[in-house]
Amino acid sequence: MSIILDQSTRVLVQGITGKEGSFWTKHMIDYGTNVVAGVTPGREGQNVAGVPVFHTVKRAVRNIPVEASLLFVPPRFAKEALFEALEAGIKKVVILCDGIPLHDAIQMRKAAISAGAMVIGGNTSGIISMGQAMMGFFPYWLERVYKPGRIGIMTRSGSLTNEITAEVVRAGFGASSLIGIGGDPVPLTRFAEVLPLFEEDPNTDAVVLIGELGGTMEEEVAEAIENKIFTKPLVAFLGGRTAPKGKKMGHAGAIITAGKGTVKDKMIALKNAGALVAERPRQVGTLLESILASKI
Repeated sequence: MSIILDQSTRVLVQGITGKEGSFWTKHMIDYGTNVVAGVTPGREGQNVAGVPVFHTVKRAVRNIPVEASLLFVPPRFAKEALFEALEAGIKKVVILCDGIPLHDAIQMRKAAISAGAMVIGGNTSGIISMGQAMMGFFPYWLERVYKPGRIGIMTRSGSLTNEITAEVVRAGFGASSLIGIGGDPVPLTRFAEVLPLFEEDPNTDAVVLIGELGGTMEEEVAEAIENKIFTKPLVAFLGGRTAPKGKKMGHAGAIITAGKGTVKDKMIALKNAGALVAERPRQVGTLLESILASKI
């Protein structure tokens, strides 16, 4: 079992005929993803790796049942593409691009909530249910990283994801689902909104959170633990402990503002809530072993 995505999920790819869209669509299919349709305006009648292409999302869903959409579009077109998917009734959307205009992102999150949809991104590698399916661009052929197992992973950082997940595998575990929340200032889905899905998943025994400075998402996770919304073990690693205040570090969302968002404060909040916090990436696997070796 997994969360959000599995082999049966019927996926549409918006921007499927572009260089990145066509390349990763083929890899997603090879991995087991059920890609049933694609959309590129003006390209209807073509196909990519056997997947039919339509002018619009509405035309695609009129012909083929669709449950989820993956967006390979530039940031300035992300809002329009998301609204098109939501208007077609799609409830699961992953947006990969980074640099979505702030005002657009605010409108996009509001629209997703109004539609009752889960929209992941932007500035993310996507989501992957290990050994089943993926929506995004993951080097799944790296077996030292992408190994099926019973650890859920939520992350804001693509680069740290491979390093931390490799430590999970090195410790003898694997991942159930990996959710790339993304690094933009306005995440369209927040960590605390994903936690209940991992809580309900019988094949997830613990969660690893890969966070960073900036924002309040990690503090929201601490609140979810304190309020018993999430009751399984959680191990966190937070990047950016030495970042100077007021400086943007890598991601647009990784900035300390108004005295909030420091890694120190996040670590204190998580520890006080009962989570385990790793000081170094290699400690993530060790901490998992300490709490799960007798269970898995």
